[in-house]
Order: sequence, then C-alpha cells, then structure tokens
Amino acid sequence: MTAELDRLVELTQHSDFWSDQQRARDVMRQRRALETKLATDRFLAESIEELEVLVELVHEDASAEEEIVRTLARIEPKLERIELETKMTGEYDASNAFLEVHPGAGGTESADWAQMLLRMYLKWCERRGFDAELLDTQDAEEAGIKSATVLVKGEYVYGYLKGEGGIHRLVRISPFDAQGRRHTSFASVHIYPEVDEEIDVEIDEKDVRIDRFCSSGPGGQGVNTTYSAVRLTHLPTNIVVSCQNERSQIKNLAQAMKVLKARLFELERAKKDEELDKIKGPKKDISWGNQIRSYVLQPYRLVKDLRTDFEVGDADRVLNGDLDRFIEAYLKQQVLAAQQG
Repeated sequence: MTAELDRLVELTQHSDFWSDQQRARDVMRQRRALETKLATDRFLAESIEELEVLVELVHEDASAEEEIVRTLARIEPKLERIELETKMTGEYDASNAFLEVHPGAGGTESADWAQMLLRMYLKWCERRGFDAELLDTQDAEEAGIKSATVLVKGEYVYGYLKGEGGIHRLVRISPFDAQGRRHTSFASVHIYPEVDEEIDVEIDEKDVRIDRFCSSGPGGQGVNTTYSAVRLTHLPTNIVVSCQNERSQIKNLAQAMKVLKARLFELERAKKDEELDKIKGPKKDISWGNQIRSYVLQPYRLVKDLRTDFEVGDADRVLNGDLDRFIEAYLKQQVLAAQQG
C-alpha cells in the first residue's frame, strides 16, 4: 500500500500532471483514499502496541489497569468509526455529497430554522474536517434562507450523511412573535451523492432552461452587477438548481450542471428502489414518515431521533454541530437491520 501511495505522489509531481484533468482527479482521489487507509492502519498498530505494553506492565504495577481503561476510552470512539466505515459498502458511500436545505411552510419562522440547520451541518463538517463548499444560498426577505446547497467533500461523506435526509422539526419560543408564543417549524434536508464524471447521466440540452441573473444577498441586495449566477430548470422533472457562489458564470454553470446531474441520478435510483420494494413486498420496519428528528427548545430542551429513539438533552451542543452520535446511531441501526434480513 505504501509503495502504491509513493507511486501516486510521484505522479502528482510531474509538470504535466494537470494537463489531463479527469486523470488528475482520479489520481488525487486514489491518493486521498490510500492516505486515509494508511493513517487508519498506523492508528490501529500504535493502539495495539500501546495496549500490549500496558498489559505487560500490569504484572509489575497495578495502576497500569487504570491506564488501560483510560486508553481504551480514548481509542474506542475512533475504533467504532473505523468499524462503521468498513461496513459502508454502498456503491456511493465513499463519495462526496450534495446537501440541500429548504424551509417548510411557515414563512419567516421556517426560513430561520432552515438557516439554523445549514449552520449546524457546516459546523459538523468543520468538526469532522470535511471541506464544505457553499454553492448557492437564497436569502429570505426578513430572516433565514429560502434554500441552500452545499458540496461536502471527504472520505465517506455520503455514507455518513445519507441518513440525514428528511424533515427536521423545531419547537421553540419564536423570536419573531411579539407575544412570545411557542411555534413549531419544519425544514427539509436532501442528500445526494456526487456523481463521478464517468457515470453516464443523459441530459438533453433542449430539456434544460438556463436563466442568468445577478448574485444577491439578504433582502435582494445585489452582491455584484454582473449576471454570474445561474439557474437551471430541468423541464421534464421540474427540478430547479441554482449556483451563485463563483463570480464566473462559466464556473457557476458547471457547478449547477453537476448538482442537476446528481439530482437526476438520485431520482432514477429512487425509482429503481421503489420498483424493488414493490417486488419485495411491504417493509418490515415501522415507518415514522418523513419526519426524522425533533429539536425541542421549549418547554424543555431535547433532541430526539424518531427512527432510532436516540436522544440528548444538550440541544445547543447539537445545533453547534455535535451530530456524530445521531449519525452513528442511525448507521448502526441500518447495519443491524441488514444483518437480520
């Protein structure tokens, strides 16, 4: 494995490496994957060596037992994540992912909740060391957002995020209600794997309407005066994608096409899954509908996942990006369900 990584590193140092963009991306993807695997191997080897030394010391020093307990507590979360990733065998689990956030009905209240969700996921990406690129955000009139699209890059990003898609519910005292009443708001999260260039997703040019407009900020305030932002409408499916992150219209168009390709790919995959479900018959698991998680800030503080029943009382910590326990609880549930049947 080390020899293969050395070979890939040597390739990246050639002066003409980036002359073939597709080949360069493939090499960099392979390099990152090998670096991650080697880092995992080193971690496991060092942990085993440390524990072996401590076990030998137990015979001479009883206090070494306490050190073993502390060491196990330190490495256990990492070991659990490694175990989860080895079970992420889905075709696209190792891929990057597009994350979209949309408010539900409810005007400013839901738009503000959608922005809170976006911030939560960006904070989670920061905690995990994933690269989050905000491709597009549409600001609401008073507060919050109408929509947002983020490209999250890293190892097993889609595998971790795929269970976050669905309806998220917030209960709180509304900061926009002069009478201080409690409100319930909803926002939806959609997750799509980034589709590799070699995967063929046919998009007929005549099926896509391209609108160009000026990038804008809160309340419609112009960010720039050039028509760099791009909105694509896929007429057969009515899927709408926009991108205004880049100042170059060409780059925004390329990013928007990439998101549209991922959306159409996911739509086709969902149709195939639906057909398979019809063949297999009714699912055995209990359906909770689309609502996957509740975030309650009043009259008590609690975040509860309705699929796994996992819950925590520190809602502020969750909204600041501490999502790993929810994500891992869902993934473990899925692994167990797959093993049982």
